[in-house]
Amino acid sequence: MAKDLYVILGVPRTATPEQIRQRFRELARTSHPDRFQGEARRRAEEEFQQVTEAFNVLSSPERRRQLDLELARPEASSSAGDAQKLARLHLQAGIRFYRERNFIQAAESFDRATKADPQNAQAWHHLAQACSHHRRYLSQGLAAVVRACELDGMNPVYLKLAGKLHATAGLFDRAEWYYNQALVWGGEDDAIRSALEELSRTSRKGGSGLFGKGG
Repeated sequence: MAKDLYVILGVPRTATPEQIRQRFRELARTSHPDRFQGEARRRAEEEFQQVTEAFNVLSSPERRRQLDLELARPEASSSAGDAQKLARLHLQAGIRFYRERNFIQAAESFDRATKADPQNAQAWHHLAQACSHHRRYLSQGLAAVVRACELDGMNPVYLKLAGKLHATAGLFDRAEWYYNQALVWGGEDDAIRSALEELSRTSRKGGSGLFGKGG
């Protein structure tokens, strides 16, 4: 059965677009991870990621219609639930490989997760992150992180990685755009500010990439 994003966001299924936007703004003010520390911050990050996902879907007329159809016909979405379970298994395997620094196996597992559940932004992000460790997989990593940002366009972690990979590829304008979006949705970040400064210097010199040949 489809995840009830209305419950996650805390709005009725009859909520208007304005009510959905207002509710998200309220949660952004009261539940943003920056308001917490330590373990509470980690939990807040996980919860806020779900809230952001809910807002992204419910603020898109097409994606909201699809969700409404799935919620109205739970029996028809059982196969989708199976696919999501399979994707989670591949994600768990990929995370284990990644922690062991076996990035190629991790990328293969994350790739399987994206194939099982193409709407899983986290799977696309993890795939991009694994690919970032091998320059020959840079193009696959770029495609994956772009997809993650399309699915969850207000996630600063995804946007920051998109900035890094585009900079590595020498796509300085896109890198700058993604980094700035990460600042918009995630707040001030010294690492991003430093990357933007280095990006500006590198682009003026006509360099091949922000992170050099090693990525």
